[in-house]
Amino acid sequence: MESSKPTIREKIAYALGDAAAGGITWKIMSIAFPLFFTNVFGLTFGDAAALMLIARLFDVVTDPIMGSIADRTRSRWGTYRPWLIFGAVPLGLVFALLLHTPDFGPTGKRIYAYALYLLMMAVYTAVNVPYGSLLGVMTDDDNEKNKFSSYRMVGAYAMGFITLISFPYLQKMVGGTEAHQYAVLGTVFGILAAVLTLICGLCTKERLKPVRAEKYSFRQFADLFRNKPWVYLTTIGIATNFFGGFRYAVAGYMISYCLGGDVTIGKLIINYTVLMAFGEVTCMVVGGFAPKVAQWAGSKRKAFILASAICCVTSVAFFFIPMNPGFIWLMVTMVILTSVGIGIYSPLIWSMYADVADYATDRFGTSSTGLIFSSGTMAQKLGSAVSGSLIAMILGLAGARMITDDFGNTMIDPASVTESVKTMVWALFSVIPAVIALIMGWLAFKFPLKK
Repeated sequence: MESSKPTIREKIAYALGDAAAGGITWKIMSIAFPLFFTNVFGLTFGDAAALMLIARLFDVVTDPIMGSIADRTRSRWGTYRPWLIFGAVPLGLVFALLLHTPDFGPTGKRIYAYALYLLMMAVYTAVNVPYGSLLGVMTDDDNEKNKFSSYRMVGAYAMGFITLISFPYLQKMVGGTEAHQYAVLGTVFGILAAVLTLICGLCTKERLKPVRAEKYSFRQFADLFRNKPWVYLTTIGIATNFFGGFRYAVAGYMISYCLGGDVTIGKLIINYTVLMAFGEVTCMVVGGFAPKVAQWAGSKRKAFILASAICCVTSVAFFFIPMNPGFIWLMVTMVILTSVGIGIYSPLIWSMYADVADYATDRFGTSSTGLIFSSGTMAQKLGSAVSGSLIAMILGLAGARMITDDFGNTMIDPASVTESVKTMVWALFSVIPAVIALIMGWLAFKFPLKK
């Protein structure tokens, strides 16, 4: 075991890993993909819903397997870092290809979308599960773990803010069709994600050596369900990603349907990415203080309950804002206030996973850090998949329907965007997330570890 204390440089490097995964690839996949696949790529609501659901439910199986494989990796670079070092380029390349719209027919496009999306989820898993697991082997100091988690979230939200705020301006700079814009930006952001991931892998250290279970055994999966803190925290993780999944996936529809398109104030363009970017920068600032909030509250668990309450109250309040562009700054304010709660709980949940991993090692005798941290990415994908799919299905049930224009492009029929569809979109951004936040708070109250 290396005794050197983690440095600021290393914490910044670790933050760059989630700047790539959370701030670029996952952020664009969460907020832009639903709108991209239906309005640009040309899939129907049903195809888009099935695509996101099938691909990410597939990850519910692959994430734990990846975690177990990562736990058993031996290399000159360590246990988890080689997956970042050698997975960086594939991550950026597949992401870029996924935002490319090929000149195929409807069947060819469907096959392309499904194949690339499944591949993207597989590569993301191979990089992000080991990335999260790094937290468990970089230090055994609980305060340092909190700091690493805080740096991680600041990195993710800072890059998320840059990504979202710049997206509409970069689209205008690129010019051409929307398909061309997404293809170019996919390449640019893909290269950036690959570089940041590589830096993270090369500039971090694994100081702790896991107590390995040398033989692969399904017993470790059974042990997960005997681990009560893991059961609660995984459920909490799924709930937090439902909360964010609904809001991010429906934001584009909310601006398009409820506000009649982008809102221009002077030189500022407020579209769905910019609206959520206000939340990203808030999370970035607040996330840096999350360890202090936990100290003030008395535990991570109590701080998480407080954060859930903030998210619940502000989400309910958003529902009562009139659907009028004139109230855009009130909407921005409420997004910022909700993001205060998100900024508090986001770093804490990853530190709580480290606590659960330590608990598992003490109870079962072998390290399952990768397997346990895979629960975080599994929860992320499951929550995002189900919420994204439900939005497409719910809007279809509410009356929104797809039509084909004179050029063969699939688009939403403007005549189908009724008041009931608008109200449903508004509720998917506010009331439904509020209910989820209430569930998050209750689960955190029941969480067994009191750190």
